[in-house]
Amino acid sequence: MSQYVFGVDVGGTTVKMGLFVEDGTLLDKWEIPTDTSNCGENILRDIAKSMNDKLSEKNIDKKDVKGVGMGVPGPVTKDGVINRCVNLGWDIFNVEEVFGEMTGLTVKAGNDATVATLGEMWQGGAKGHKNVVMVTLGTGVGGGIVIEGQIVYGTNGSSGEIGHIHVSDDETEVCGCGNKGCLEQYASATGIVRMAKKRLAADDTESSLRKLEKVTAKDIFDAAKMSDAVAMGLVDDYNKCLGNALATIAVVVDPEVFVIGGGVSRAGQIITDGVEKYYNQYTFHACRKAKFEIAKLGNDAGIYGAAKLVVG
Repeated sequence: MSQYVFGVDVGGTTVKMGLFVEDGTLLDKWEIPTDTSNCGENILRDIAKSMNDKLSEKNIDKKDVKGVGMGVPGPVTKDGVINRCVNLGWDIFNVEEVFGEMTGLTVKAGNDATVATLGEMWQGGAKGHKNVVMVTLGTGVGGGIVIEGQIVYGTNGSSGEIGHIHVSDDETEVCGCGNKGCLEQYASATGIVRMAKKRLAADDTESSLRKLEKVTAKDIFDAAKMSDAVAMGLVDDYNKCLGNALATIAVVVDPEVFVIGGGVSRAGQIITDGVEKYYNQYTFHACRKAKFEIAKLGNDAGIYGAAKLVVG
């Protein structure tokens, strides 16, 4: 008889949760608010209560639950030690031990972006592959690395922090991490908007972007698709920067596939085609067979990946 698995994706605003059969079938998914008061002391208790409520609702005995996987927005070591989650107010502690004692279940944890990569490998854009790099392009730039089907954690749980690869010596503004010239400053949604403001201020070249009260990343990609010269230049610079960074990763990791996710990935082929062009230009010849895919699981990648942590 198949067992059940919980997948939990802890975010700064909501906790996404899923109840799975261990073969990857999603039976139910739901969300609860993330209570970050008092340094997030109530978050794990709220998750435990919600899980128990779901088991009662589905008339499932806890002994039939194989375990719970959890993705969190911060560095996590292979042993389950969280190295601070600023968005949650959490400091340093072993979440697998604490939540395991709280629930009586086996608990496995990982960084949220890395766990999402595992989800895409299991049931999403990288299904059928075992060596995967995912880059998430949203307000920031995150990522994850899976080798031979296993998450790469690193010594401090910081493996896959793709957004903080150094790509420019000329940057004067400071990244959120405290350094200057990080990929995140150019390849995130906020990054390309920042570059658009600079480009529009630099000269008076005609562009549809000038007519907008507030320019968004989607506006830039949409304008590029309509052959707006300024937007096309911005997108080309964007793809060149990201393609170069992924080419650097490839000579270390040598993945079968790069999965591109996050809100910016909705632009679709204009990103994958452009990034692949520059990637192949910059990377080592033996790495040029890598595929580029858009993530397929959307906001559910985290709960799928979290469940896969337990399924193994």
